[in-house]
Amino acid sequence: MRLKEDLNPTLLLLFRLVVWFYTVVTFLPYQLYTWASVSVGDVCGSEEERAKKAKARSVLGCPEGPYRAVGATKRLVTSLHPGVDTLDKMFEYAATRFPDRDCLGTREVISEEDEQQNNGKVFKKVVLGEYCWRSYHEVFAAASQLGSGLASLGQQPKHNIAIFCETRAEWIIAAQACFMYNFPLATLYSTLGGPAIAHGLNETQVTHIITSRELLETRLKAILIEVPRLQHIIVLDDTPTSWPGYPRGISVHNMAAVQKLGARPENGKLPIGLHPSQPLPSDIAVIMYTSGSTGIPKGVMISHSNIMAGIAGMAERIPNLCEEDTYIGYLPLAHVLELSAELVCISHGCRIGYSSPQTLADQVKSKLKCTKQDGTASPEIMDRIYKNVMTKVEEMNCLQRTLFTLAYNYKLEQFTKGHSTPLCDRLVFRKVRSLLGGRTRVLLSGGAPLSAATQRFMNVCFCCPVGQGYGLTETCGAGTISELWDYSTGRVGGPLVCCEIKLKDWVEGGYRSTDEPHPRGEILVGGPNVTMGYYKVEAKNQEDFFVDENGQRWFRTGDIGEFHQDGCLKIIDRKKDLVKLQAGEYVSLGKVEAMLKNCPLVDNICAYANSDETYVIGFVVPNQKHLLALADQYGIQGSWEELCNTEAVEELVLKVLTEAALAAQLERFEIPRKICLSPEPWTPETGLVTDAFKLKRKELKTHYQEDIERMYGGK
Repeated sequence: MRLKEDLNPTLLLLFRLVVWFYTVVTFLPYQLYTWASVSVGDVCGSEEERAKKAKARSVLGCPEGPYRAVGATKRLVTSLHPGVDTLDKMFEYAATRFPDRDCLGTREVISEEDEQQNNGKVFKKVVLGEYCWRSYHEVFAAASQLGSGLASLGQQPKHNIAIFCETRAEWIIAAQACFMYNFPLATLYSTLGGPAIAHGLNETQVTHIITSRELLETRLKAILIEVPRLQHIIVLDDTPTSWPGYPRGISVHNMAAVQKLGARPENGKLPIGLHPSQPLPSDIAVIMYTSGSTGIPKGVMISHSNIMAGIAGMAERIPNLCEEDTYIGYLPLAHVLELSAELVCISHGCRIGYSSPQTLADQVKSKLKCTKQDGTASPEIMDRIYKNVMTKVEEMNCLQRTLFTLAYNYKLEQFTKGHSTPLCDRLVFRKVRSLLGGRTRVLLSGGAPLSAATQRFMNVCFCCPVGQGYGLTETCGAGTISELWDYSTGRVGGPLVCCEIKLKDWVEGGYRSTDEPHPRGEILVGGPNVTMGYYKVEAKNQEDFFVDENGQRWFRTGDIGEFHQDGCLKIIDRKKDLVKLQAGEYVSLGKVEAMLKNCPLVDNICAYANSDETYVIGFVVPNQKHLLALADQYGIQGSWEELCNTEAVEELVLKVLTEAALAAQLERFEIPRKICLSPEPWTPETGLVTDAFKLKRKELKTHYQEDIERMYGGK
């Protein structure tokens, strides 16, 4: 993971002399500082010592587990505070404790303009103002008024209500209103197509839906006729205030108008602590529809107690979380990871600043321009930042590139020893760190695997710990999170204090708990965070969930993992991603994709294999800048679309991918033998990836069916 040092020997010698001198001068002060830190305040020892300690152990001493966190071997944690066992109580607790602290913040969009890309596409470029903040007391009052207003419009406790909206402060306010008044909240991704939206609304039988003006006009309006039970649409935007042209029987209201209705004395505006129809821990808080990566979205029923357990487990793994912290919210709140993360922050009095959806354009350059004060933590964003920064490094002059490379490798060497490098951080990496605001304390990655190269890059250049987590909608996003002083890569940490994990043999795939050196198998998650099951899909509930002899619920994840000696879990495969080739070799498509995604030529990739064939093929979204440079190097000319459809360019890209695959130590049978290039990026709007940017393999197969036949037909 070191950067290649193609350097002038004299300059290299000079740099090493400077480093040697700096190390000698700072050695004694550093040792004294470290000794003082350990002896005065850190009873657990140094970070290096803590990283080596066991994170979890098998409760029964068996290799298959169950494994529990060292601090929860006797009892799993179910809540953050005694008696705070529902989400309305949790928000009441936070509003009472931090009434005047900033809670939710939004950046005003000052202006928008169209910016044409090299490929002819037009993106919105936005100019953003400063954050405007609402206090915990203000947010609590806004949620209470909205809940009261919804009740005045006929919304009944324990009757489902839907939210179909982009991530924004009003989303959380609406959710808190529903939690207070015990309205089970059905969440739908804002990028779902018409049939999936109608399916979710009809399955949950909602009469009220909360949405944005843009989504109402561009997606929801067209399918209203297919949702006969719908009566009220609450729009979170202030304008317009009148909505003509909607079907008879459907009323459209602005959020402010509903809050005004709820604030009337006759509608029962209540102070803190006197909520009507207060939910029980066992009541449904959320029906969270999945992104539909494997078919029609399924609604996962999540109780108040499930979420409370999940956020208690997550919070324990983030040290020193407090009201001084700021969290950047931009991932879809319809995704369990984002919702859980924001609820963790609210429970600790943190403030949440929302990044406007317009700032998260598909081009990496736009992301870096527009989010210089926003910290992000998705693997997709991290991978793109990594590639973008490395591209800029290649564009530096010789001296700049040499200094960056030397500093990077020096810091990486010190980092692996557990040492800090304040001089490098200040002189070399300050500008890179400023891309995320310059004050990033912690980055947590989840929702998809984070490559080791990207994780190390973020560690080095952003000068902060990068943790990985593992969880699913069915476990409230809670499963594991790596400890922040665990600097290993490729692992997702030990079980959270709210759950336990077992490994089940998968003989067909060759994974057993008796494997050496590490026990392996399908990951089963059990605990109070395991959800109530799928909404109205009983057959799937029987297949994926079960209750053990002690009455504890478990979920069969379908993921394959291995436990290391220190109790950390590593995800190594997925049952659904494993394909057996004609000759009998098993290929993990996810593994192939993860290895090749680090190639600078690749923006996205989907590996595909047919069990009737002897080799793997791939669909690739190439990086425009690198592909144009490659084509120019070999004298191949044409438009972007023409280059992507040129056989000679495909062969050049395949050659580069093959070299990257061999360098990543993939087996020959795992390496794609043929590829096709896609000039169009895969976004949630295309329907080829989910909102979390997970591949929709079924849709990708359909989309590239002709290419599949071509690549397998030629043989």
